[in-house]
Amino acid sequence: MKFLDNAPRFLFFTGKGGVGKTSIACAAALTLARAGKKILLVSTDPASNVGQVFGLSIGNTITEVPTVQGLSALEIDPEQAAEAYRERIIGPVRALLPAKDVRSIEEQLSGSCTTEIASFNEFTALLTDAGGTAGRFDHVLFDTAPTGHTIRLLQLPGSWTDFLNEGKGDASCLGPLAGLEKQRAVYAGAVGALADSSRTRLVLVTRAQESSLAEIMRTHRELAAIGLTRQHLIINAVLPAPLDDTDPLATAIRLREQAAIASLPADLRNLPLDQVELKATNMVGVDALGALFTTNEPTLTTAMAVPLQSFTEAPLSDLIDELATQDHGLIMCMGKGGVGKSTIAASIAVALVGRGHQVHLTTTDPAGHLSETLGGILENLQVSSIDPAEATRSYRDHVMATKGAMLDEQGRAMLSEDLLSPCTEEVAVFQAFSRVISESRRTFVVVDTAPTGHTLLLLDATGSYHRDVARNMGENMHFTTPLMRLQDSQDTKVILVTLAETTPVLEAAELQADLERAQIHPWAWVVNNSLAAAAPTSNLLRLRASEELPQINSVKNEHSTRLALVPMLPTEPVGIPALEAVIRTRVALTR
Repeated sequence: MKFLDNAPRFLFFTGKGGVGKTSIACAAALTLARAGKKILLVSTDPASNVGQVFGLSIGNTITEVPTVQGLSALEIDPEQAAEAYRERIIGPVRALLPAKDVRSIEEQLSGSCTTEIASFNEFTALLTDAGGTAGRFDHVLFDTAPTGHTIRLLQLPGSWTDFLNEGKGDASCLGPLAGLEKQRAVYAGAVGALADSSRTRLVLVTRAQESSLAEIMRTHRELAAIGLTRQHLIINAVLPAPLDDTDPLATAIRLREQAAIASLPADLRNLPLDQVELKATNMVGVDALGALFTTNEPTLTTAMAVPLQSFTEAPLSDLIDELATQDHGLIMCMGKGGVGKSTIAASIAVALVGRGHQVHLTTTDPAGHLSETLGGILENLQVSSIDPAEATRSYRDHVMATKGAMLDEQGRAMLSEDLLSPCTEEVAVFQAFSRVISESRRTFVVVDTAPTGHTLLLLDATGSYHRDVARNMGENMHFTTPLMRLQDSQDTKVILVTLAETTPVLEAAELQADLERAQIHPWAWVVNNSLAAAAPTSNLLRLRASEELPQINSVKNEHSTRLALVPMLPTEPVGIPALEAVIRTRVALTR
């Protein structure tokens, strides 16, 4: 693999959710470790599954992988990191302040911005800790969060350096500014490490799909713009040429993937490129990872011996028929990055419009591009996105025009500096999210959410706001917060979208448990892009289809009260006619 030739000390694996970053990162770590190197594999994804891949519990401490000599792993767990961060700030003053003041500080440090900064501090420490714990490793590999979150993470060093240089504002959700001052040198060192091509290599992971390639093109340009120019490209899970053309699904997938590769933009064609073939099994365990970078065609007898059992017919249209019995409501599509939330959300929106409803389709995903999924305009369908940059600009303008109008020149200057804090983005995005929730009282609002970890942070902000309102309003005052609307099962329908694979199903189940603890009850599950539901006949696809069956049965029997199966389609579901086809497709398998 070219991306491992003369590998520098730091390698970052990034790309759209669901393209296989974790599998590639884990296989790369295994390859380097087997070459005699000491490797630290780090996940900065709030929804990390590195531990699942290696079959052990990792968490927020460096943990040796016992089955691979020289390999250790670390998952920067947001909650653990935030708790340690809060304790570093609160611990020294807990015995000195009244309990009421301590609780106030804890509440100030409970937001998602605190969680992000706490994770970021651990991330930057690894980039700059040449002589410490990380210094004993030859290579540090970062399996990053999905693209939008990663861009935010990689921009933070510069953002915080600028804030410390220019701003003297209130950073209550981060702790005292004096503490941030101590991080100045660390942040500057992180910027230097990220921009130094002799120390850092970006590995852009994508799939041979138009949407994934368009996303990775944006990632390439955005990373290059902040100085990260040493990039390699991996096109993962490319379907190898079938032995014959008797399976129309395999032939169609192969043709569309090769066409996408042939039409790579010039900027991507000029990058060092590796292609990794689709494998018959999921990438869980050392044996599977060790074979990822090899070519291994399954035998005919092995593949055809695997039976595909029948399923109860479960079309997406049945769920939509039930949704359409109301005339308004909030529909949230949630799940792991790359499972097709945008496709399912857009399909539901198109179907509701077709049933005579007014619909607002929006996304909270920083990397979301609903207009590309729709590929056209539909009457009675409003499309928008909660863009963090635009929301923040609008919020700053509003604060300066209202609160700032009552201040003198010095006060306005101080307020303007306060609003330069990256914390402002959290508040701005939350307000935009709250407006969307409110709109669902009179029309249908379908939300394509950001990948799981980011969404949980947004819901945490919603919960923090609810607690603050409840505390200030008192028991005798009537109020309705965004969290209360999310908890209302009559008006809010949460749909968990997954693939029929181990990790997406496990993560969706964990997300469901998190939501239940917040008294938000998922309404339905959608298993998307199912090969088993598409009944392929080619060797490789039948083997992969057989691996889906336990996961589909798990969703059906253990997790969901309502289930829809969406088969993998020969063409990408882009454009309104294709989305209508997703809705109409019915599962009809025989034994």
